[in-house]
Amino acid sequence: MTSQTGILSPAEMAKAAEDAAFGKATSNQLKSFLLALTAGGYIALGFVFFVTSQVGADGMSWGASKVLGGLVFSTGLTLVVLTGAELFTSSTLTLTARASGRITTWQLIKNWIIVYLGNFLGAMTIVALIYFARTWEQAAGGWGTVVLDVSLKKVNHDFLTAFALGVLCNLMVCLAIWAAYGGRNTVDKVAAVTLPIALFVATGFEHSVANMFIIPLGILIASFAGEGFWQASGLDPSAYGDLTWGNFFADNLLPVTLGNIVGGGVMIGILYWTIFHFLNKPGKPMPKPTVAGRPAR
Repeated sequence: MTSQTGILSPAEMAKAAEDAAFGKATSNQLKSFLLALTAGGYIALGFVFFVTSQVGADGMSWGASKVLGGLVFSTGLTLVVLTGAELFTSSTLTLTARASGRITTWQLIKNWIIVYLGNFLGAMTIVALIYFARTWEQAAGGWGTVVLDVSLKKVNHDFLTAFALGVLCNLMVCLAIWAAYGGRNTVDKVAAVTLPIALFVATGFEHSVANMFIIPLGILIASFAGEGFWQASGLDPSAYGDLTWGNFFADNLLPVTLGNIVGGGVMIGILYWTIFHFLNKPGKPMPKPTVAGRPAR
């Protein structure tokens, strides 16, 4: 039952999530692609906000600076939720509609491919705009320094670490999306999204779509920044030799994407589908309570 406050109950949230997943997987493909394009852009803009918050944050404690970055980054997913954009990490929840037999495996995979490509192009659009706007030169190269350092750390994870960080990330993202289904107004949805997203960003978990922005931007800066940037920032360009397209795809995007699928689609989507759908089928009587080990009369 819906609570007196109008917020959906957990079972109703599970039904809303499955209905949304069904709608995504059966939607017009061009519509899905365009909505995915916007989602990739919004997540990239959230990362732009994160980078700005970290410039000059050396005077803060490590935890405080990361929490600040996480809070401002949540702007990206907030925009995704409020505009109905299509984000690959939350689209992993379409596994619930597949588990119920409402969509086919091909519909599931096709939706994932369309949304993933749309997210990538949307993120790369912001990469190009930020690069040609020369935003990375701000603060005497301090803005670009944050991008380079964050990107370098991401491509230097081993496969298992990147995978596990991807699992943890989408656990939080899909919890945020799931909770947002229970909101009945804008304030509810923003509140549901903000803290789980701040948690994953502040702790350094890995989000495939966010990485479609930050690492390519880091690669461009490392590859094409002029001598003036390196002198102003005081950085050694040879220290960023690992920022390559090969390392991006093989050492980060692949394991992180797989981890995102497990963390969101399985650990949230299938888990709650099992609890509120499979184990809640009509006709399955609840076990009778017991008293001192004997069935209650």
